[in-house]
Amino acid sequence: MHHLANYIKRTIGVLFMAVSLSARAETQMEILAQLQAEAGGSASTERGRQLYQGRFQGGQAESCATCHTVNPKDSGRHARTGKTVEPLAPAANPERFTDRAKVEKWFRRNCNEVLGRLCTPQEKADFAAYVLSVR
Repeated sequence: MHHLANYIKRTIGVLFMAVSLSARAETQMEILAQLQAEAGGSASTERGRQLYQGRFQGGQAESCATCHTVNPKDSGRHARTGKTVEPLAPAANPERFTDRAKVEKWFRRNCNEVLGRLCTPQEKADFAAYVLSVR
């Protein structure tokens, strides 16, 4: 009987995790869909990759990879403060792209730091499409 209770608890735990991950992935896709709609309905993972890896002169950081590393699944380090930057790709950090307000906050902050300006709706959609596609 004790083994059956443990089995049931584990099964319920696994099911709860699966539902949580499914809901989280759906939220990420909803955020991407919202960004795509604001950009006119499309996004390009290739343009997003180019934006992520590109080097820019307008901001305080040379590129997104300056702090986030070349691989968005790796932890990085903020160029000025030295603080650890958690992985950007949801494949490595499932909390990313799950809160629209946070997404906008970080786009505002990081676009200014790297580009020296706000990102366009198309850049946001492309960037999100790329980062969400990294496996």
